[in-house]
Amino acid sequence: MSETVTQAAHTVEQGEKEADHHPYFRPKDAATLILVDRSGSIPKVLVGRRHDKVVFMPGKFVFPGGRVDKFDNRVPVAAQIPPELEANLLKGSPRITPARARALAIAAIREACEETGLCLGCKADGAKTNLDGPWQPFAEAGLLPDPSGLYLIARAITPPGRVRRFDTRFFTADASAIAHRVEGVVHADAELVELVWVELGSSPLADLHAMTKNVLGELHRRLATGPLRHDAPVPFFHFYGGKMQKDLLPGA
Repeated sequence: MSETVTQAAHTVEQGEKEADHHPYFRPKDAATLILVDRSGSIPKVLVGRRHDKVVFMPGKFVFPGGRVDKFDNRVPVAAQIPPELEANLLKGSPRITPARARALAIAAIREACEETGLCLGCKADGAKTNLDGPWQPFAEAGLLPDPSGLYLIARAITPPGRVRRFDTRFFTADASAIAHRVEGVVHADAELVELVWVELGSSPLADLHAMTKNVLGELHRRLATGPLRHDAPVPFFHFYGGKMQKDLLPGA
């Protein structure tokens, strides 16, 4: 099923287009993680404020995320991604392999740790933990990344015509999955200068990227129905016939 999305999505189409001479630039796989605290009556999500001097979205509140790294699929994990999550990630076009689906989930965890210092993992229980690079905080805490608690909320492909294009999967996870905190990652000279837990619908979220607000609206609706499930339809935002479309991919 396909439908034209809301005015917010049209803002993405009309106001964010950088150039018309890059129509065939292939989008890069990327992952975003939205951490949710549901301990109160109103769910809160974690946002980080970007440094005022960065080129992209200076001073804006964002969710941690970024491109898939070529080594993400090779990282040992505490648990495999749920088969239902894998099935959801394999839907939509362009299609990907199960290995790529796993890499996307792992990338979301890596980016969250790199940008916020919050690590989603479980004790290794004697498993190999000599991870290095961006995974070193996990090794130091005796953890392996754990993607078993991730849920896919949406997928969105950057419109054609931009120098930078991404095929982004938006994941969410409960704050209770945070197993380790790295101090000093967020500071005045870092990419993110502040972390804030804000209630869904609050003013800091009004200034988010239009597509991200669409995704948050989907998350809000799903949280209102009870615990998150993998069988809920997953919105897929993409361009077709010159217009932004929203396909509803059936849940696993």
